[in-house]
Amino acid sequence: MSQASAITEEDVRRALSSVDDPELRRPITELNMVRGVVVAPGRVHVSVALTVEGYPLKAKIHDDVISAVKTLDVEQVYVDFTTMTDDQRAELRRQLHGGGAASMGDVFTSSRVIAVASGKGGVGKSSVSTNLAVALTRRGRRTAIIDADVYGFSIPRMIGIDRKPVIIDRMIVPPEAYGVAVISIGFFASENSPVIWRGPMLHKALTQFVTDVYWDKPDVVIIDMPPGTGDVAITMAQFLPAAEVVVVTTPQPAAQRVAQRAAYMARKVNLAVSGVIENMSWFTGHDGFRYDIFGSGGGELLAQELGVPLLGQIPLAPALREGGDVGAPIIVTEPDSEAARTIDAVAGKLLDMSARRIRIPVVNIAKPS
Repeated sequence: MSQASAITEEDVRRALSSVDDPELRRPITELNMVRGVVVAPGRVHVSVALTVEGYPLKAKIHDDVISAVKTLDVEQVYVDFTTMTDDQRAELRRQLHGGGAASMGDVFTSSRVIAVASGKGGVGKSSVSTNLAVALTRRGRRTAIIDADVYGFSIPRMIGIDRKPVIIDRMIVPPEAYGVAVISIGFFASENSPVIWRGPMLHKALTQFVTDVYWDKPDVVIIDMPPGTGDVAITMAQFLPAAEVVVVTTPQPAAQRVAQRAAYMARKVNLAVSGVIENMSWFTGHDGFRYDIFGSGGGELLAQELGVPLLGQIPLAPALREGGDVGAPIIVTEPDSEAARTIDAVAGKLLDMSARRIRIPVVNIAKPS
């Protein structure tokens, strides 16, 4: 009891500096969320101001505050919550994001941006994007996904996020799953309602995905592109000229020929193509044999034609599809499976390519005719 009574408010605030807001990834003391500390013999009372009404991760902050204060050998910890005022939210947004939306040139300046593209739908591009992002996170990289497939958004379901983003004075805080920050039109539109937009609306939405979101300098940004070579590809090339493209195809020669167009589109708008991923490469039956359900050779042929590496061949696995349906990526649920090991190896190759690029001087390469 005497030890508890010797605890000061400064001791408590020091302990609370280890508690982060789970979405802003900053100590609640730094964010001015701790609004009051009262110390009495054997107990401590802490008042915390949440960023918005109905904050979805309130319970986590509550438990983290109690755990942090109890490291001081306090018998009882009480936590009550208030909500920031509009002025306080505006000040927090200025602290984190500047005076308003970030300018296009200030976003992702220290991030590696990888656009995952395909020539046609149905090749598993979004599933590859989701699992690749989680694999990069598990390798220690802070990773984010922009779901740029506005008309066919699927990333929130595939990664298991069913809550809307927190918005602090017009600054969008991307929700996270498995350590991956995500933004998608799916957070703002009903899954059953089609998005019917012309080019200008599409352009505006993608602009907001880049500039109005609190990204907090991720190491890697995965952009899940829509299939084909339309407005989104042009817009993202304008926004993120340093992005690189990874093309997803299947072994089927017809799919390879269509995927080739996405690669050539990338080069036409001066984006580098870093490699090819072949998905649905084969199915391994219970008898241990591999069955080439969709043919073979498409990924290798495309990589040869583009002069880039074939980063990996991902087998057709029911768990990969099932995980996308329920928000449980196979890289998490079955990390030792053939598909998960392949995706992890692709992540490793991409990171190795990044490291080698840092060491090798940049040279000017003539644009393809």
